[in-house]
Amino acid sequence: MNSEQSRIVFMGTPSFAVGVLDRMLEEGMHVVSVVTAVDKPSGRGQQLSQSAVKQFALEKNLPLLQPERLKDEEFINTLQELRPDIFIVVAFRMLPTQVWTIPPKGTINLHASLLPNYRGAAPINWAIINGEKETGVTTFFIEHTIDTGNIIEQTTVPITFDETAGTLHDKLMHAGADLVAHTVALITRNEIESISQSTRIKGNEKSAPKLFKEDGKIDWTKTTLENHNHIRGLSPYPGAWCTIVSEQGEYRNLKVHKATPSSKPTNDSLEILQEGTSLFFPCRDGYLEILELQIEGKRKMTTKEFLVGNSLQNYRVKIERQL
Repeated sequence: MNSEQSRIVFMGTPSFAVGVLDRMLEEGMHVVSVVTAVDKPSGRGQQLSQSAVKQFALEKNLPLLQPERLKDEEFINTLQELRPDIFIVVAFRMLPTQVWTIPPKGTINLHASLLPNYRGAAPINWAIINGEKETGVTTFFIEHTIDTGNIIEQTTVPITFDETAGTLHDKLMHAGADLVAHTVALITRNEIESISQSTRIKGNEKSAPKLFKEDGKIDWTKTTLENHNHIRGLSPYPGAWCTIVSEQGEYRNLKVHKATPSSKPTNDSLEILQEGTSLFFPCRDGYLEILELQIEGKRKMTTKEFLVGNSLQNYRVKIERQL
């Protein structure tokens, strides 16, 4: 059996999954159905929003399933009737046993890290936040516990100093698409040799839990490098943010979209420095130069654009404890 003859059901939701599905179609793989999330209300008008995978599937005229409950008997029967050889899962929900055990050649998950490191929902963000120099993608067989199944293949991807979650997302999407294509080819030729993740555990693995708004809060008592990593790890989404306060006690919230450590030494001040068209925010060991920001209620701007009609003179950063 070759990859063109394999009957594949693809499961995914966001744009990361779209890149993988697109590559599978380019390779001529036989995708018999796509499974994605149900349409959800979003925005001020609460109009129904389609997932990125659904939009792509409709464009390509692929059969589409959107179950509300993955344990629904009708959904499971439909999957069985498709006679799939393989399930490919990319950024989707946790599957119940009665689903992932259906295909005879297994259910394959693509994860955006080098497992067993960074198990969890946000591996791209946390790798950058923690200052990693490299990460990667892993294909593995789904088992009972999330992100713990036997590893099939891995590809390493470098992380540059100014890498953001957005740019790394795209790099890993392309690397993941290549890896899935190669993994499917191996499986359909019965040449697969998977290994237990337990053989890769060193004891210093980090986790990648789901991110919430509070995770974006910048701690100015940390170093410039730590905050640089934090900001780029949350750019463009969900965004790093902080609160600043004027001499008059006026509080303003802002997002920092891009910043870089500067050579300015610290003077133990909480004051924001405004020099010409540049802004510098104080950290534990020096100043972080702010390159792109967004004051609450305004659009995202470069610092130069922002300072044309705005000023942060006499503002200081708000922290929970003294530097």
